[in-house]
Amino acid sequence: MPADPQPQPSRQATLADWLEGARPHTWANAFSPVIAGSGAAAWLGGFQLGRALLAGVVAWALIIGVNFANDYSDGIRGTDDARSGPQRLTGSGLVPPRRVKAAAFTCFTVAAAAGIWLSLLSSWWFIVVGAACIAGAWFYTGGKHPYGYRGLGEVAVFIFFGLVAVLGTQFAQAGRIDWVGALCAVIIGGLSAAVNLANNLRDIPTDSQTGKITLAVRLGDSGTRRLFVLLASLPALASLALCFATWWAVLGLAAVPLLVVGARPVARGAQGRALIPVLGATGRAILVWSVLTAVALAFAGA
Repeated sequence: MPADPQPQPSRQATLADWLEGARPHTWANAFSPVIAGSGAAAWLGGFQLGRALLAGVVAWALIIGVNFANDYSDGIRGTDDARSGPQRLTGSGLVPPRRVKAAAFTCFTVAAAAGIWLSLLSSWWFIVVGAACIAGAWFYTGGKHPYGYRGLGEVAVFIFFGLVAVLGTQFAQAGRIDWVGALCAVIIGGLSAAVNLANNLRDIPTDSQTGKITLAVRLGDSGTRRLFVLLASLPALASLALCFATWWAVLGLAAVPLLVVGARPVARGAQGRALIPVLGATGRAILVWSVLTAVALAFAGA
């Protein structure tokens, strides 16, 4: 790992700077799987509010932690020196790298504490799953061989914020999983991967120059856009499929307009900062689909 650079900040970082560094537009990726998983648990007649809240703390702390970890790791590698996205704490020199790293591991500690508590209420092996999640969060851009620089970022997002988060939430509450939870996990994972993909689409030019080989760099501009549109279309199909469980699932179709808003700039060839709104629109679509689907499953719950 290179030695931490010590750029001289032009001003002191404010609370607003730290909030921007935590990247609130990604938080829907943390809350949505817990909401969808809780709805899937309610479908099985096993919803438990306390465990749902603990799962929410784990997911929220993890996503803020991974955002700070990426800020730190990308910053010390120099891959944030010429980016078109929101300001980074490390790359801008506003905050010393060691403080950003400490913030990341503080968040990971909070996630671990909530995860251990949840495991004591449900299953001991959640501790192992939680450890894997924290390792995945750090080594996305951290360490000597970050997998995010090998085009595996979207795969990890799909697994951790889709399959693990949704099905883990369902199992922690209901004690089992089913096809409804699995379908929700695939959709949430796919949309979360789409958010990550849009972020990397924006940064293709700078990532290519700095050796950060993301999936977007591997697929190229046109291939990345086609994959994003495909992933953004999944919730509509899933809502129709979930109608085999309950007709209430058609509520999820109300998220489609938000997905269209998010996908339009991508489909029309927007570049650079013009792609930033895609992240927020897609994040809101994930949240809306999760809430409406969870409500539908709860109404029809066993």
